[in-house]
Amino acid sequence: MVRSIGGRAAALLAAGALLVTAGCAESDRDAGGGDASGGGEGGGGGTFVFAASSDPVVLDPAFASDGETFRVARQMFEGLVGTEPGTPDPAPLLAESWETSEDGLTYTFDLREDVTFHDGTTFDAAAVCANFDRWHGWTGLQQNENISYYYNSIFQGFAESEDPELEDGLYESCEAQDEQTAVITLTRPFAGFIASLSLPAFSMQSPTALEEFDADNISGSADDVRFSAYGTENPTGTGPFQFESWERGQSVTLTRYDDYWGDVAQLDTVVIQTIADGNARRQALEGEQIDGYDLVAPGDVQALEDAGFQVEDRPAFNVLYLGMNQAVPELADPRVRQAIAHAIDKDAVISQSMPEGSTPATQFMPEIVTGYSDDVETYDYDPARAQELLAEAGQSDLSIDFVYPTGVSRPYMPSPEDTFVAIRSQLEAAGITVNPVALPWSPDYLDRIQGSEDHGLHLLGWTGDYNDPDNFVGVFFGTPKNEWGFDNPELFSALSQARGLPTADEQGPAYEAINQQVMEFLPGVPIASPVPSLAFAPEVEGYETSPVQDEVWNGVTVS
Repeated sequence: MVRSIGGRAAALLAAGALLVTAGCAESDRDAGGGDASGGGEGGGGGTFVFAASSDPVVLDPAFASDGETFRVARQMFEGLVGTEPGTPDPAPLLAESWETSEDGLTYTFDLREDVTFHDGTTFDAAAVCANFDRWHGWTGLQQNENISYYYNSIFQGFAESEDPELEDGLYESCEAQDEQTAVITLTRPFAGFIASLSLPAFSMQSPTALEEFDADNISGSADDVRFSAYGTENPTGTGPFQFESWERGQSVTLTRYDDYWGDVAQLDTVVIQTIADGNARRQALEGEQIDGYDLVAPGDVQALEDAGFQVEDRPAFNVLYLGMNQAVPELADPRVRQAIAHAIDKDAVISQSMPEGSTPATQFMPEIVTGYSDDVETYDYDPARAQELLAEAGQSDLSIDFVYPTGVSRPYMPSPEDTFVAIRSQLEAAGITVNPVALPWSPDYLDRIQGSEDHGLHLLGWTGDYNDPDNFVGVFFGTPKNEWGFDNPELFSALSQARGLPTADEQGPAYEAINQQVMEFLPGVPIASPVPSLAFAPEVEGYETSPVQDEVWNGVTVS
């Protein structure tokens, strides 16, 4: 909920500054549709400016995997499946309903009628199949997991590939039974299939525009991709806003799509402005240059509220953890890992470095996710026990590198420097010598943690993409990774088998057992699920947040 605030007198901006006032914000894509005459009437049009922490990578969401690209994509694109407002749970969007066969292999989607893409192309079953077949037919560079991360992650294979591991994928076929009925067939069950379709990467895109602007004509390398004119200048979806312009490194501008099938946007224009520095985003809000921004630093919340701004908490759907790299011999000993876990006071870490409302974590997924277990091994704060375990392991004088990121704020890690300081002091109180290693987030930190075995302890986490257990523990522990430095075939096999179960009812017990197994093995220490905060000018009302950031601005009005 938005915290109520008092009024704030409007101030005149300095010459050249951008004056913006914003009104009521809702992400309402009601299944009953909307009044097409509503665009611009209730709120009188206007512009809404939101500050993002980074530029989009590309405007074609199929080739994206980052939150800032998806923030822009969600205004322009929609998938067959969306989410229930305020939750991570799947809900109808471009598909009004669906049925699943008893064997979990066939999904029949009944599509919404009278929907058009921004170029006038009709959305129908043929368009659905064109999108699924596009992804499945990618070759060469398009198959690189850095470029098509989510298709790789969910579908795990393509029609043809030079990599044998990418030949036996999840997708079998798509059939347009009639204009409003699309049938998707899988090669094996996957209970998370419907929930995964809420990802922006699986948005429906105009087949006409994809072909006209040669969407799949990408070149370069996985580290330096050159996208086609479609992905940079002509993205075409069915959403309430359509593309206007992209000033690289500065802003993306979108305009209202008057023929939108649902609640037509009240605004004329939305601008997603890139402001990388958190302090600069706060100052832009204070200077009335923007209407809102994400990733508010915990230390800024009270001051912003006192100054009359609104601060709204996004429901936590994440986990922050302390990773322990078992390629370091000392950390390969489970007694040392247990000692480190007992040395950490999670409540104190939260109070010193996270927003109010953040909760301690007992396992590597939030409580709302299927498979969360109430019966995992816990390691209560007990410095004396930590010292006993270190002595048993012959590591009473343990000295360990602790790598942490700088210059970044993530929903699961709003203030990494403060979190590091809190945990370091606790480890040192238990007799562990901490060697701090501070690295810039990108590329240095991520390269060090994910691309090498040259690290001991580290901070990292995950914000869930959709409500399925594989999207948490499967992401963390599904395969051997440099981050963790271990090979545990029993765990890998259990995760693979659980992913292939056909229903959530069957998944639940399997993933509960996996969570228990993980916390006994203890590859890391789950710390907390922090509450991410957004800040808005006083004129912004009713902004409905989503735990998976499925926040669409067609309800925003300008007072």
